Amino acid sequence: MMVLNNMAAILPTIVQQMLVKLGRNIRIARLRRNLRLSDMAERVGVSRYLMADVERGKQSAGIGAYAGALWVLGLLDDLGEIADPDNDTEGKVLESLHAPKTATKRKKVLDNDF
Repeated sequence: MMVLNNMAAILPTIVQQMLVKLGRNIRIARLRRNLRLSDMAERVGVSRYLMADVERGKQSAGIGAYAGALWVLGLLDDLGEIADPDNDTEGKVLESLHAPKTATKRKKVLDNDF
């Protein structure tokens, strides 16, 4: 019995659109470098069918395939900027709201008697 992937039904439309855009960008970068799909797939270490899925922005393609494609194209550095905690303004605000207002008191005084 075949198990259907419900990921397409679960992911918001904006996520699907971003994956399609990423796939399109990878395809354009590959074509600009004059790489065949099969050559790119070989360098990434995946099948050409999976690489075609990446270029179509299919959500069933693993993030490793996307990252491998970016690595082959020399674009992997940009991936490290995604979800950078320094750029998370909402997270910083929430963290500051939950931060203690004063330092905690020491429970036991340490003595230097050895």
